[in-house]
Amino acid sequence: MSGGCVVTAINAKLVKELRDLTGAGIMDCKRALTETDGDIKKAIDVLREKGIAKAAKKSGRVAAEGLTEIKVEGNKAVALEVNSETDFVAKNNEFKQLLDKLAGHLLKEEPADVEEALGQKLAGTEGTVADYITSAIAKIGEKIALRRFKVIHKKDTDIFGAYLHMGGRIAALVSLTGENESVAKDVAMHIAAIKPQYLTEKEIPDHIVTHEKEVLKQEALGEGKPENIVEKMVTGRLKKFFKEICLVDQPFVKDGDITVKEFLKQNHAEVNAFVRYEVGEGIEKKAENFADEVKAQMKQ
Repeated sequence: MSGGCVVTAINAKLVKELRDLTGAGIMDCKRALTETDGDIKKAIDVLREKGIAKAAKKSGRVAAEGLTEIKVEGNKAVALEVNSETDFVAKNNEFKQLLDKLAGHLLKEEPADVEEALGQKLAGTEGTVADYITSAIAKIGEKIALRRFKVIHKKDTDIFGAYLHMGGRIAALVSLTGENESVAKDVAMHIAAIKPQYLTEKEIPDHIVTHEKEVLKQEALGEGKPENIVEKMVTGRLKKFFKEICLVDQPFVKDGDITVKEFLKQNHAEVNAFVRYEVGEGIEKKAENFADEVKAQMKQ
């Protein structure tokens, strides 16, 4: 029986075992087992030699640095965030090349989510998007993760506004009606600076509204306000809350006397869609003693 046949017969048993031992991806484990005719010890060595086992060990570490990117091609544009463990690695040319490669893939293939994207074949490589990222981890030496992305479409008569702040710490992408590039850029800059969460009040999910109402109600009651005026207070504060988080209702960053909606109206434009990503937003960073961190790295 040939080595290939043996591997085919025992793959089901060995792949999981090798994966559990090394933390490497399923396809990497299969390749290593195929290369070693099913010898699990040799397969571990293969993964170690390729840096894949080492990369897998980094999967549990926190990656809250990184970069955002925006790529535009015709009537499609994508904004994405890719995380690394340190800001230093995010400035690495190899990391930036990885970001551009992923942006091109996402724009072309438009996967439904990160999970689907990771499992897709990556053009110009022998493996998947996940394999490509794993190889980059092994080469660069830090955990790297595709965190999120959004693809936006526009009509021929519409325009994209794109803005990267601080070299990619923040990305803002917007689709507008009309053809005024400076207006689109100004709105993208506003989005980057003021952090709108929704386009209009209608987009705010019911559970967010209900939660905020309850918080404001308890806040007003805690201030000792009578029950009969609490309702009015809550209504007023809720409207203020909506204006803070809805793009069109926010005071325009370049002219606080008008709202974004008024700025758009003056320029005969409307917002179709937008996305804003800030590196590490919402990721809980581990506060580590620097000396302890150095010691931990020396033990690896």
